[in-house]
Amino acid sequence: MIFHSPYKQLDRKVNTWCKYTKRLDTYGCGCQHDCNYCYAKSLLSFRGLWNAKEPASASIKTIRDEIRKLSRADVVRIGGMKDCFQPIESLKKVTYETIKLLNYFKINYLIVTKSDLVASDEYQEIYNNKLAHFQITVTSTQPNDYEKAPVPGKRIKAIEKLERAGFDVSVRLSPYIPQYIDLHMLNSIKCKKILIEFLKVNYNVRNWFNINYDDYSLKFGGFNNLQLEKKIELIKTITGFEEVSVGEYVHAHYEYFRDNVNFNKNDCCNLNLNYFPEPQLKLEL
Repeated sequence: MIFHSPYKQLDRKVNTWCKYTKRLDTYGCGCQHDCNYCYAKSLLSFRGLWNAKEPASASIKTIRDEIRKLSRADVVRIGGMKDCFQPIESLKKVTYETIKLLNYFKINYLIVTKSDLVASDEYQEIYNNKLAHFQITVTSTQPNDYEKAPVPGKRIKAIEKLERAGFDVSVRLSPYIPQYIDLHMLNSIKCKKILIEFLKVNYNVRNWFNINYDDYSLKFGGFNNLQLEKKIELIKTITGFEEVSVGEYVHAHYEYFRDNVNFNKNDCCNLNLNYFPEPQLKLEL
């Protein structure tokens, strides 16, 4: 199956403080990682559009056509709603070809994944270290039954491998569920950067995670959230990183972390960006 609409720009009314609203999905209508807490899964399942066993592949021609429209001042997130390095990538190589296109057009790209495939030698050979940025998601420090992605230990090794190779990489602690995190193990990860996003709780989330939800007492945007004081307390326990960033959904909390915690106050993703000038058009005489 071919997925023909891989690209979209997020409605900034949803999250006005997100700098990188351009998202590109190399696979669609399902994800083999099939995480219980996945918001894309909850949105698509009730429409009968979620197929975790056989996700659809995006058309490389369509991706090329969309990338041509971008400016070199853009940053594209690969893996907006579905993981761009889910197991099907080993067979289809849509993400591989997409990265080569972004390199050719000199567009910065942010890869968000739960897979250790992202750090394989085959892919490291094609990354442009001036354009490639990585966030590798860790939601627990031990194997769990709510994700079908590679186990946390493999992801941590992938993070450290990309860090050693000199790439712009962050641990993405998202969602941060304190009950599932061994702080010693987290703080021992050999990576300079970490991005933290707290769990947002709705009816489905309560059924997925067997934790105490008493602290999730702040209602905002249809979800129950931790109070700011609790978030600050939890952030203070994360001590193993030089550059800490907090991505926030609650606007008042976003402003607090931007002003008091985030390494880069203008960018909670904290990317090391390099821009290439637009090519000069040659005039026909």
